Amino acid sequence: VQLQASGGGSVQAGASLRLSCAASTRTMSNKAMGWFRQAPGKAREFVASIGWGGPAAYYGDSVKGRFTISRDIPKNTLYLQMNNLKPEDTAVYYCAGRRDSKISMNANTYDYWGQGTEVTVSS
Repeated sequence: VQLQASGGGSVQAGASLRLSCAASTRTMSNKAMGWFRQAPGKAREFVASIGWGGPAAYYGDSVKGRFTISRDIPKNTLYLQMNNLKPEDTAVYYCAGRRDSKISMNANTYDYWGQGTEVTVSS
């Protein structure tokens, strides 16, 4: 399974961006997927995860109410809508997928990773 993330860019604080993650196979359509981010000099941070057949989604505390994770099954694509962006959201964002449908906030439980897309938010 290959994941291709896109949609990053440089924006001003308060702006919105939508990240996309295209999966190379339909086998991800009923599997858990997520977004993580890593800022320079910091550890990888959980952003959001979406599962199948259980809780709709989990979000990291720092993005709750501002970010929304969703998926388009026919297009094999995962999205992350990011609103009201803040400078502290600046990071490389990675999409990830699991072999099962369980939502997870633990990066170590994900089996597939995209290459990352960079988001820069200036004040």
